[in-house]
Amino acid sequence: MKLSTFHPDFSEEVIDLYTQVFGDAEGESEGKVIGHLVSEILTTTKPEDLFGFVAAIDHQIVGCILFSKLTLANSTKAFILSPVAVDTSHQGQGVGQALINFGLEALKDKGVELAFTYGDPSYYVKVGFKPISESCIKAPLILTYPEGWLAQSLTGSEIEAIEGESFCVDALNEQSYW
Repeated sequence: MKLSTFHPDFSEEVIDLYTQVFGDAEGESEGKVIGHLVSEILTTTKPEDLFGFVAAIDHQIVGCILFSKLTLANSTKAFILSPVAVDTSHQGQGVGQALINFGLEALKDKGVELAFTYGDPSYYVKVGFKPISESCIKAPLILTYPEGWLAQSLTGSEIEAIEGESFCVDALNEQSYW
């Protein structure tokens, strides 16, 4: 398996991957919704506000993760991981965890201090995320699943409370994703 940085030439293959993976897991309509979300993230987010990483086997992309800027009320440099996709036939083989760890290391090298995600805590704790309360750092929108608000420090420091609002990139700024 080869892990690398996302390149715009991968866009169509990556959108297809997300559409297929989420379609397999949650139905065709959800696959289309997530495929559209990924397309929007890739086309509307400023390059400096987006980091993507892919996993490939035999030159075929089997996994992708996207981190987009999360603006906090102070100057802390933060990004949110969303969404994550691993080809259905490659799930359960450590592809997602390897890809996330690779991405987190790359963000750390770029000076990112905090990484967030919104998802299944039992999965994301395996790659260092911990549940975080909104009294510590508020999510950009109303959480329908508050247990899924997760974060990790990329500096080795404890996560300190940050008062005020947070803001995500436009593509994620839709209540239906939260």
